Amino acid sequence: MIVPRSKLLWWVALGLLPLSLLAAFVPGVTGLVTILFLAALLMFLVDAMLAGRSLENLAVELPPLLRFSKDRPANLELRFRGPGPKDRPLRLALALPETIVAEYEEQTVLLPGNNLWARASWPCRPLRRGRFLLRSAHVEGPSPLGFWGARGVLPLQTEIRVYPNLLRERNRLASLFLNRGVFGLHARRQVGKGREFEKLREYLPGDGYEDIHWKATARRARPITKVFQIEKTQEIYVILDASRLSARVAEHARPAANESPETALERFVTAALVLGLAAERQGDLFGLLAFTDRVEAFVRAKNGRAHYQACRDALYTLQPREVTPDFDEVAAFIRLRLRRRALFFFLTALDDPVLAESFVRNLDMLRRQHLILVNLLKPPFADPIFSDGQVSTVDDIYARLGGHLRWHSLRELEKVLQRRGVRLSLLDNEKLAADMVSQYLEIKRRQAL
Repeated sequence: MIVPRSKLLWWVALGLLPLSLLAAFVPGVTGLVTILFLAALLMFLVDAMLAGRSLENLAVELPPLLRFSKDRPANLELRFRGPGPKDRPLRLALALPETIVAEYEEQTVLLPGNNLWARASWPCRPLRRGRFLLRSAHVEGPSPLGFWGARGVLPLQTEIRVYPNLLRERNRLASLFLNRGVFGLHARRQVGKGREFEKLREYLPGDGYEDIHWKATARRARPITKVFQIEKTQEIYVILDASRLSARVAEHARPAANESPETALERFVTAALVLGLAAERQGDLFGLLAFTDRVEAFVRAKNGRAHYQACRDALYTLQPREVTPDFDEVAAFIRLRLRRRALFFFLTALDDPVLAESFVRNLDMLRRQHLILVNLLKPPFADPIFSDGQVSTVDDIYARLGGHLRWHSLRELEKVLQRRGVRLSLLDNEKLAADMVSQYLEIKRRQAL
């Protein structure tokens, strides 16, 4: 495609139009003006025919895979080169997805001659996590005389992965992730009164009768004692609800500058990955399970850097679906796949009574084998009545009354789960990740698993 450039318009406005007026008022120069007109048109035509050569053998390259974080500034590093002995300008634009905002829509770069490579930086900021494809770059090169611009589309094959932004949560838990105060120490297995069996040994004075292994004592005809160690390789699973209720915008969210509002699922994903980092620091095995009306993603508990990358890859494309969660399917899947006792963090929404009833019914299948914590994002105004004095209108009164009724129903659900040995917590949006890490470390300290 060929388009006129400003140079051509200036030539027409300041050259050909005055000559036309001159020929109209001075009849004796009509022949000369006609010759000049034909020469100019021939020059414009030849320049237009040669304009396409400016894009021949032009190459624009991007890395095949780019990894960014949501709401954090990023740069696209382009490499380009073209034919010709001389440097010339090149107008460039990228067909970025709508969820990736660029600092400018296009830019003009200097295309070096002699087939030399050049680089350009394209600042941008992703607004939503997920997987995106950058398939084309739109270019415009000048014709030899600069009257025309030749436009073309160059194919690209670049995958952009936008991961959750963990910077804010990691800053809040910096003491854990930086290991302050433990430099120079070596990790040692703590042998003692734990819950994980280690070995058998002969009875020593002071050993409790509850630690005697009676079958081994009978076989060897002398007292044998069981020795336990503190659990070091526990399995931790975060189970995320990605159904319709997780698409709600998280209440009381105060996004930082240049950050978009977050849904409940966005907070769940961020908290799950932060808990995975904490579990890796503690030497435990970390796994994930995401579900809607079916199991969307499952990563078996392991540890290591490569495993954390696998967990992140399993979650960065997870989006809410407009379906009702199927707790029957999740419970059956867990019973079939996870036989070893593990710690489960359920991240879901149970303010719907029908969903809460289904969840409690299926929880009985899991609670005897696993330790379960249920964490909900606190609904708006879900507090006891009269606990908030900031009421100024009639609408505020009804909002607080509705919040009290919702809080009361969740309290009743908490008591039902407590009788089954399951702990339910209403957590604030901004403290979700930090509170989950605190719950995990408390269980580690109490050896509850």
